[in-house]
Order: sequence, then structure tokens, then C-alpha cells
Amino acid sequence: MSRNGRIRVALIAGGRSSEHDISLASARSVLESLDPERYEVVSVAIGREGRWQLTSGSEPLTSGGAAETLPVPAQSGAMEALGAVDVAMPILHGPFGEDGTVQGVLELADVPYVGPGVLASALCMDKDVFKSVMRDNGIPVARHRTLRLGDAVENPFGYPVFVKPARLGSSVGISKVRSADELEPAVALARRHDEKVLVEEFVRGIEVEVGVLGNLPAPQASLPGQIVSHFADWYDWSSKYDEGGSDLLIPAPTLSDEQNARAQELAVRAFVATECEGMARADFFVREDGEVVMNELNTIPGFTATSFYARLFGASGIPYDELLTRLIDLALERHERRRGLEF
Repeated sequence: MSRNGRIRVALIAGGRSSEHDISLASARSVLESLDPERYEVVSVAIGREGRWQLTSGSEPLTSGGAAETLPVPAQSGAMEALGAVDVAMPILHGPFGEDGTVQGVLELADVPYVGPGVLASALCMDKDVFKSVMRDNGIPVARHRTLRLGDAVENPFGYPVFVKPARLGSSVGISKVRSADELEPAVALARRHDEKVLVEEFVRGIEVEVGVLGNLPAPQASLPGQIVSHFADWYDWSSKYDEGGSDLLIPAPTLSDEQNARAQELAVRAFVATECEGMARADFFVREDGEVVMNELNTIPGFTATSFYARLFGASGIPYDELLTRLIDLALERHERRRGLEF
């Protein structure tokens, strides 16, 4: 802790992915909501080119200015600051942040950090591997075909289908393909972002999200929320981030009590099966026949006060500032627990 007894928190934001600006917005919201009497905050902004810049907690988070690209010597400031904090909070979305890479840096530095660890982060980022783990644990997922480098472009599911990069978020590079002549261009678009591409069956129904909070052995699920998209017939980039693009209805109005309970049960089961701790947001489809189908787990969901994860727990009785406190406490608790392990 700092000399005044406050917990020293490093916010890590920005990053190299296409979700860079969303990350900065999330981190600014966290910065504004952390109690200054309890927390002393430093910010590490990672530029799109990978440079790490240290700012004081009171300065606005941007990713301009000069700093050294990793690996950086300790005297450069950013890594030295990380080594001197009590806990780090990565607010990074997509590759080079949500995928276990930054979590690995923090593990090597022996710094407690908010959110899932290296394995869980990497596993949940890879939609292909994630689906395999779900199937092995009896959790229903949509069917898919994986296209690796050199594989023929094929679709065994009929149309429409979704084509998506295996390891990206926020609907970047995803296409809803409605006919055979759209398939190859959609795969080419997805391969601009990832060498591994998924062709996934279209699940007709509604989209539902559930937040998960906690460490093993007792994570808790939020109330489920139902997504209503206004700009498209699926939850694309504009629906997620443009003003008025979508609504989140909590509790989900078209789900029965049994479906609500099923979504919460599957969210926690997926969280445990992937060895997540701290936080995640589970995304589901509910088919027209009522079956609840897992889509994905987001290990660092959008984190402004109005983001879906915060709203789900707000509706479940945990306001945003308390949610941040719980996440920091969970990170410190996990680190202390794991210190007793022998390596």
C-alpha cells in the first residue's frame, strides 16, 4: 500500500487491437469511479503500436506521447510502476490484452490483477477451442466448421451462417452470410484479422447476456438481460457501440423462470470449466424451441458504468463502484491464495 494507506491500482488500457478506443473509454469510467480516499491510481496507456505510456491517475487516459515498446527496461517508468502497485486492472479488449498476453506479463512480475488468468483468457478468446471445452463439459453451443490455413472454404450448415475470426471481439470481421456467393468474401474478410476462421450455424432466437462475478469455488451469476438490436438483424458493431444501437432489458422479458435459471447455471458452469476467476460476461442464444445455447465468454467485457456487464450487476443489486471494489478485492484474494502454492 501507499504511505497514506490507500491501495495502489494500475489501470492498463488502450492496446493494439481494433477495440483500443473502447478500452480507453472503459478505463476512464473506472478511473472516475474509484474512491480516491481508498485507491491511489496510476494509468498505463498502451498505444496502437504497442508503446506503454505512464500517466498519473488524475490525468486523462490517452495513448499519445512517447514511451518504449516492450520489452522495456525498468527505468523507463511504465514497468517500474507496475512493479510498485498493489493490484493491476487490465481494461483491454481483444488481442494483446484480453487473450492472456498481458496477464502473462503480470504473472511474471508477481502483480495481482483483476480478471481471469492466462489460460482462461487465452481459451475464451479462441472461439474454436472454447466450443470444444464447452462440448466436453456438456454445455450446448452452436455447430461450427473451423477453417485453418490451407483448408477449403466450405459451409455444411446451409444459409444464413456467420463467418468470424476465431480470436477477435466486438463483432470485428464478422459477416452474416446469406448466400453461397457471399461465403468466400466473408472468409477473406475474417482472415484479414485471424488465420483461423469459423463458419458457424445461424441460431434463430434471441440474444441473452449474464454477468459472472467471483473466484472459485463460488462465483455468482447476475440476472440475465435480453439484447434488442435496432440497427441490424444481428448484434453487430453499430448495435454495440453506436448511440441507440441496442437496448438491454433486465430481467429478460421473454424468458421463462426456467430459462433464466438455465442461463445463469450455464454461465457459472462455463466460468468454472474454463477456469475463469474475477469476472466474465456470458453470451447466449435462446432458440425458438427454448433451448439456451452458449455463444461465448468475454473475460474483459466493456467496463463503462453503462456497459452491459455493469448494468447486469447493477440490476442485480451491485452498483458500479461496489462492483469495482469487489473485483479488486477478488484479485488480491486470488493472489494471496496462490502464494501458498509450491512451484
